[in-house]
Amino acid sequence: MVSKAQIKQVRSLQQKKFRDELGLFVAEGDKCVEELQKAFELVNLYREGENADRTSIEQMSGLRTPQGTIGIFRKRPEDTFLPSMSGLVLALDGIQDPGNLGTIIRTCDWFGVHDILCSRDTADCYNPKVVQATMGALARVRVHYVDLVQEISAFRFQLSDIRLYGTLLDGKDLYETLSSESLLPTSKGGLRMIVMGNEGNGISAPVRKLITHAIRIPSYPKDAETSESLNVSIATAIVLAEFRRLES
Repeated sequence: MVSKAQIKQVRSLQQKKFRDELGLFVAEGDKCVEELQKAFELVNLYREGENADRTSIEQMSGLRTPQGTIGIFRKRPEDTFLPSMSGLVLALDGIQDPGNLGTIIRTCDWFGVHDILCSRDTADCYNPKVVQATMGALARVRVHYVDLVQEISAFRFQLSDIRLYGTLLDGKDLYETLSSESLLPTSKGGLRMIVMGNEGNGISAPVRKLITHAIRIPSYPKDAETSESLNVSIATAIVLAEFRRLES
């Protein structure tokens, strides 16, 4: 059965400092664990009724209602991001809410976006709340933590065609902007990147200066009184859906 030391280790993975120190992260539920095994090394697996009782699962779980299966995985080694010649990349500038980040990763998986660049102050993709919200999408979406200004500036220097789309309240209508131009890079070495900003403050000023195409999602009807902005994960889904629709 599960020892006190094992329970203590699993519980410690709720905190980033221990995830970083041990190089491990935790996932719960059969579906999530099954998907993650396709891309991550499974270190330990605890299943209620097999090698763990209900009490042990409840003590290890970070969920209000434990699902009976807990997997401990080894984190991926950090790798260098190499832009695809005609790829679509998402950049996240200061996303703080783990639920938002997890939903964004899952959305990228759905729309075939395989790389996300995150500013270093973005939430940890191995946070248990993020992992649960991805529903296993971390197996197919690579998350890179970088200095966004430095990384984007390097792309602009190295690539002959880079289009940096940023969602801003004063940007141009998303649908009009995208329908008026080809979304495919015009030459080899091109890159399309979409930047989504912090939940409260939007895209930071240094990153904003690098944007080549400022866009916004228009409300409907145009002049109606409405909310100030959309949730960032919902906004991401709308933007990605429009990009992919026009590509098809």
